[in-house]
Amino acid sequence: MSQPPAGSPEQAPPPVSGRGRDRAQYGMCAFLALAGVLVLADALGTGSATSSNDPIGPRPVPILLGALLLIAAVVYAIDVARGGSGEPEGGEDVDPTSSIDWRTVVLVAIAFGVNAVLIEPLGWVISGSILFWSTAFALGARRHLLTAVVAVALALTTFYGFAIGLGVNLPAGILQGIL
Repeated sequence: MSQPPAGSPEQAPPPVSGRGRDRAQYGMCAFLALAGVLVLADALGTGSATSSNDPIGPRPVPILLGALLLIAAVVYAIDVARGGSGEPEGGEDVDPTSSIDWRTVVLVAIAFGVNAVLIEPLGWVISGSILFWSTAFALGARRHLLTAVVAVALALTTFYGFAIGLGVNLPAGILQGIL
């Protein structure tokens, strides 16, 4: 006899009923509800500042988001009460039993720390290039020259993207007047 195809109803686990439900799902429902209440409370505490350019003011969007969070919490709780549960993730090629690659974690943390220290004196383009290159190295890139070129291009792109696109000036550091 052959196996049913993956994802077919014959292969699905039986629904959980009664006291065997995963209570962590209800914890997530409570978290969503709490977030919704906090967003609503903060939004309702916001003053109604309107102007001719903004006749609506700052309140409607947070009120809408808070209400949507509460609705999502209620719908999710109903689904969990009816026995619904999320599907286990099967799309990624990850071994959940493997250990953490601490070398990579530490190298990336060091890269961010070095960036935080160097961003003011050297500027974003240099410190960002170091950040991008060292992060790529930590994650396994071994074509160092190509990685350096891409890191500099990415740092320049973000520098000018922030400056021109968003009007936010990142530190230029020692390249002040050149960039």
